[in-house]
Amino acid sequence: MSYVEAKAKYAALGVDTDAAIAKLRNVPVALHCWQGDDVRGFDTDPSKPLTGGIQTTGNYPGRARTPEELMADLDVVLKLCPGTKKMNLHASYAIFEDGDWADRDKLEPKHFKKWVDFCKERGLGCDFNPTFFSHPKANGLTLSHPDPEIRKFWIDHGKACIRISTYLAEELGQPCIMNIWTGDGFKDIPADRMGPRVRYKEAIDEILSEPFDFNKVKPCVESKVFGIGVEAYTVGSAEFSLSYAAVNKDRCIPLMDNGHYHPTEVVSDKIPALLAFFPEIALHITRPIRWDSDHVVLLDDETKELCKEIVRCGGLEGSVKMALDYFDASINRISAWTVGFRNVQKALLMALITPDLTAMQNESNWTEIMVISEELKTMPFGEIWNEYCRQCGAPEDGQWFATVKAYEEEVLAKRV
Repeated sequence: MSYVEAKAKYAALGVDTDAAIAKLRNVPVALHCWQGDDVRGFDTDPSKPLTGGIQTTGNYPGRARTPEELMADLDVVLKLCPGTKKMNLHASYAIFEDGDWADRDKLEPKHFKKWVDFCKERGLGCDFNPTFFSHPKANGLTLSHPDPEIRKFWIDHGKACIRISTYLAEELGQPCIMNIWTGDGFKDIPADRMGPRVRYKEAIDEILSEPFDFNKVKPCVESKVFGIGVEAYTVGSAEFSLSYAAVNKDRCIPLMDNGHYHPTEVVSDKIPALLAFFPEIALHITRPIRWDSDHVVLLDDETKELCKEIVRCGGLEGSVKMALDYFDASINRISAWTVGFRNVQKALLMALITPDLTAMQNESNWTEIMVISEELKTMPFGEIWNEYCRQCGAPEDGQWFATVKAYEEEVLAKRV
């Protein structure tokens, strides 16, 4: 079936596929740099283990070891994926030259100039994340630490990241989403649950006291249900983070990671709940398996439902800030990046070409809703997707993996 024929089938349902494709082409989705090097970064010894409740598994050959290798790998992914992209950096990906190393509390915009140059050359915006893990002073607690000196170190890091985010926004001409997430918590039942949360709240208050333009920098607070080594208690729980964002709507927004909830919870349902109260929210899109395992995003039911809610709630107009967040070291990392990004794009396009059945719902016409919803599953979406890829200058399905295999043989396999 050709695109023209597929387009006609959707038109019979009142769907304009050309308009859907045109709209999606301009929607930014942030591509996370940490898939390419297993969240190692460039500011500490890469042989040291990850900390802060983060764990990556696998030892597939070809991990990026330098900024140059990571950028080269990202270039391959950018060409294989349709749509508008942003970069998403962690502070640990600072690039130091001529011995100009700085600890995290002393990071400056100049340490990210090479990333700005990379983004400018490719027409990308850039989001940013303070790195509150994998550091000698990140031993279980950071912003909630009872030691005021350790707490001050991490507060200063957060303030530095506000300044860096401002730099990224001004240099690249796009708002920078700056996400505050820590793995603070305890392995076993704490004697004091309140104290760490009071300290955490006050620390975030201090970070956000650093001057910034909320139109340029969008600080977020991200929750988590638990992590490895902090199974019993997480300081930045869902209730804490959402409450903090609600009380501080003039200077921060909530961020939901769909791996950071109980396995029976779904973030798709939470999107309209939050948008009823917040003008903007942010998402980290991943695939949890029993815990926040950060698996590559598939075109599964929850990914499709999540993207349906983004579209239905008007999130593509800017109220929902989207980024990917996963890291799989057991498979080819470029393939992991590409599969996940393309699947999010597919899910968004599927949502855009789904007929609006709101009127039927308001008339309690549940039978017809079920019939149409089920019949949509056999519609020729593949042809609409291929046309979207063609218009974006990206390969169609079945055409991109050979590029990854060739790059693995020519480049990745030689990294030892």
